[in-house]
Amino acid sequence: MDDDGRPLLTIGQLASRTGLPVRTIRYWSDIGAVPPAGRSPGGRRSYDAESVARLELVRTLRQLGLGLAEVRRILARETAVADVAAAHVAALDAQIRSLRLTRAVLSAVARQHPGTEEMTLMNKLARLSAAERGQIIDDFITEVFGGLDADPKLTRKLQLTAPELPDEPTPEQLSAWVELAELVQDPGFRQRMRKMAEYHAGQSSAGRPAPGPGVPLGFARQRPALIGPARQRGVSPESPEAAQVVDALLAGLDPARRAYVRERLEAGLDSQSDRYHELLAVINGQPARPSRAADLEWLLAAIDTHPS
Repeated sequence: MDDDGRPLLTIGQLASRTGLPVRTIRYWSDIGAVPPAGRSPGGRRSYDAESVARLELVRTLRQLGLGLAEVRRILARETAVADVAAAHVAALDAQIRSLRLTRAVLSAVARQHPGTEEMTLMNKLARLSAAERGQIIDDFITEVFGGLDADPKLTRKLQLTAPELPDEPTPEQLSAWVELAELVQDPGFRQRMRKMAEYHAGQSSAGRPAPGPGVPLGFARQRPALIGPARQRGVSPESPEAAQVVDALLAGLDPARRAYVRERLEAGLDSQSDRYHELLAVINGQPARPSRAADLEWLLAAIDTHPS
């Protein structure tokens, strides 16, 4: 009997009541997690109501994933259950994020059928920390705009719209991040973007001042308004109507300034900036901006056909 006059339980009876194997109860008793309330004259272990409650607590904590060392600290009141639970929640959250990222990688691999090296690179780039991903973009922006008197609004815009891969990316977002990370680390792409940045800063690719005032005022605003409708009507860049569009956009510019405008347009086309922004939109879950490539190609062909 215990102190309240209730009969003590043998280890077999305790196993029947709790549904736990005898060997598990014996092991937990041996390590002190569920010590017996006493022993029979024959040396058999006996357990009381407190033992039953303690055993149920140990089972619950073990089912929640706590190790025996943590369980023993809780039972000895060395650690609060709430603190241990909070730590395990954080660990489980990290594990869930890792599993979801693994799922995204595997989904992308299943869809794209990459080779071994590509798959390794995809996994590596996907598992970079947010700080490491940010450093890749910061290095890109620094190399493109460093040392230039660039438009601070443009630089700030690039920083604010930097890719933010979610903790739980979709396969599409993951694939876009991998492609973008490779793109911004490509020396050729960085050089082309640097060239475009130099034009924005009012410099030529050689670092000399651009001839004259550069691009005409309102050029960027007029370009889609004139080129888009012309292309939709099927106007050929070689046609007289295309010549009128070129004249409207470049009116009053001498040959040197026209050549500068053409060079700047070509730099913008070669920079693959449209693809950069497409990938950026996918990663950040935003709508992609309309591509300018077709308009630029049409205008370049029209300028080449109608140089003056």
